[in-house]
Amino acid sequence: MAEEVILLDFWPSPFAMRVGIALREKGVEFDLREEDLSNKSPLLLKMNPVHKKVPVLVHNGKPVCESLVIVEYIDETWVRRCPLLPSDPYERACARFWADYVETKTYSAARKVWPSTGEAQEVAKKEFIECLKVLEGELGDKAYFGGERFGYVDVSLVPLYSWFYALEASANFSVAEECPKLVAWAKRCMQRESVAKSLPDQYKVYEYMLELKKKIRAQ
Repeated sequence: MAEEVILLDFWPSPFAMRVGIALREKGVEFDLREEDLSNKSPLLLKMNPVHKKVPVLVHNGKPVCESLVIVEYIDETWVRRCPLLPSDPYERACARFWADYVETKTYSAARKVWPSTGEAQEVAKKEFIECLKVLEGELGDKAYFGGERFGYVDVSLVPLYSWFYALEASANFSVAEECPKLVAWAKRCMQRESVAKSLPDQYKVYEYMLELKKKIRAQ
């Protein structure tokens, strides 16, 4: 019996991008279903009744929620191709630590940059850049966060690259000037088909951000 793999997606969501990257790295065929978050589908509400948000992976009728949990599920389910987490327990723990840093520190810092203004935006921008510098320090001179192999931490962070232009334009700074090695890493990741097919155009993301700002101001 053929496997049924459905990804409930919202195109600007970096969290949903993670899942797309992981599935494509593994060569898994899947049905990508775009959600309208202002009018959530019955399937989304059924498959994620707790948070009611994307991404959701539906594998043979069973839902898996939360992006990093989904990425680990994909890695453990389709084990024969492109392992994302290291086999060594210590290295695996380190990868989870840095993915958690990306999740709890870096993304939360990024979310504060674009909607804010004035002094609040300067504080948010400083916090975001500091997070990126910490990650750049961990990356060092390696090709990827795990060394020569694209893996779990790369999957967790690289979707944010699609938002760099929007963040830079909204707060007047340059990630490339602040963290050149990190941008070089992101461009290296973009050479992978799995990443290139999963990340939207940065200017499309910027237009989406402008629309969000208008809605916030109108409230």
